[in-house]
Amino acid sequence: MNLSQVLFSQGMGTRRECEALIASGQVAIAGAVCSDPWQEFDETGLEYSVAGRPWTYRARAVLVLNKPTGVECSQKPKHHPSVYSLLPTPLRRRGVQAIGRLDEDTTGVLLFTDDGTLIHRLTSPKHHVLKIYEVACKHPVDAAQVERLLHGVLLHDDNETVRAEACEATGAQTLRLTLTEGKYHQVKRMIAAAGNRVDGLERSAFGTVRLDGLAPAAWRWLSDDEEASLAKRATRIAGAAATHAT
Repeated sequence: MNLSQVLFSQGMGTRRECEALIASGQVAIAGAVCSDPWQEFDETGLEYSVAGRPWTYRARAVLVLNKPTGVECSQKPKHHPSVYSLLPTPLRRRGVQAIGRLDEDTTGVLLFTDDGTLIHRLTSPKHHVLKIYEVACKHPVDAAQVERLLHGVLLHDDNETVRAEACEATGAQTLRLTLTEGKYHQVKRMIAAAGNRVDGLERSAFGTVRLDGLAPAAWRWLSDDEEASLAKRATRIAGAAATHAT
C-alpha cells in the first residue's frame, strides 16, 4: 500500500489532504521524513507519525474510552457535548462508533470501533456479553435486594423479568452488578425495582476489557489479547445462535 493510501485509510484526511501532508514533510516513517506519497510500504504494524504525533497502522480500530459524566453517546447531542469530541480527529474521520451507549451521568468503559459486524454482534440482545457495573445506591443495600436482583425483577413498563448474572454488595450502599443484556436504563430500573435508587454508576468492564488505570476522558487502543477475546466472544455467540436457529 502506498503511503498516501495508508494515511487515507487511517482517517488522516481526504486523499488530496494526505498527499499534501506527505509532500510538506509532515509524515515520518521510523523517524525519517518521507515526502513521496506513492512510496510503497507493508502496512501491517507500520509505525509512522503525522505532524509529530505517533500512530500505528490498524486495519480495524477498536478502542476503549473512560467515559466521564457530562457527555452524551450521540453524534448529535441535545443537552451535553458529544462523547465523540473526546476522540482525535482521525478516529472520527474513519467512522468509529460507540458499541452501545452509556447515560450522560454514567461513567466507565465505553468501546468504539469502525467494524460494523463487531458492533452488531456485541450489542445484539441475542449476544450475551458480560458487562460489570459498580453501583452507588441512595439507601443501604441488604441481602433481600441482592436476592431479588439475582432471581429477577419486573421492570416498570416492561412485561419481562430480568435478572443479574451476578450481584454482590461491595459496601453498605454499593453493589457490583453483572449483566448480559442492554435494556434502556436497565441498571437504574433494576435497582428501582429491587427497592433502592442509583446515585452513581460506573461500568467497570465490558467482556474482558477494563479501564486499567485509564484517566477519565482518556482513551487507549485495545491490546491484541483484548481485541481477540472480544472477536472470539462475538464469533462464538453468533455461531451458537445460528446453530440454535437451525
